[in-house]
Amino acid sequence: MMKFFRRFQDLGIEGEQAKMYDRNIREYRINEIKEEAKEAARYIKNGAAVIEVASGPGYLSIELAKAGKYKITGIDISKDLTEIADRNAKEAGVEVDFRQGSASSLPFQTDMFSFIICVLAFKNFKEPLKALNEMYRVLKPGGTVLIMDLNRNASNTVMNAVVKNMGLKGLNAVIARTIQRNGAYTREEFETFISRTDFKEHAIKDSGIGFSIYLKK
Repeated sequence: MMKFFRRFQDLGIEGEQAKMYDRNIREYRINEIKEEAKEAARYIKNGAAVIEVASGPGYLSIELAKAGKYKITGIDISKDLTEIADRNAKEAGVEVDFRQGSASSLPFQTDMFSFIICVLAFKNFKEPLKALNEMYRVLKPGGTVLIMDLNRNASNTVMNAVVKNMGLKGLNAVIARTIQRNGAYTREEFETFISRTDFKEHAIKDSGIGFSIYLKK
């Protein structure tokens, strides 16, 4: 189903679904997001310009803003999630520039960011190759892109363990499994995307249910 809708537009979340998504992230993903921010911070120097592509309700950008003296920007296709992210940043007492926009047409100058991160969203993009090329364009020479996403070929055992650890039950558990099976890419598909870009280096690390993909310009 996700593959079908992805043909027509990037998948954004609006209205009550956006509010529910924000609540679910708060309840189930905050600790994991803090670990993702720690991993990202290893590649970022103080004063660097950082962008989170598909920032959603903003929690990863907020954790990065807490972690160092970075200039953080978040961009998301959803108007409602962008507004929620603004509120969440104010509540956390940090400064993040959240904007609405598409991953396939980033509204930024070339060579603008030292680090780009995209977590659990790449599978939603209508034009994944164009999104990668846009990341390359706005990344400074020597900069790093980190994409963390699901692996469609992850085993049922691993998937069930992750769902259990996140405390997901009922419909939320079913949705998580459906997204992983029907929307996510395989390692081979990621390798194909990357081979069609100008990134000069890349590494793909398995992380149980998914991948951490590191790209260098």
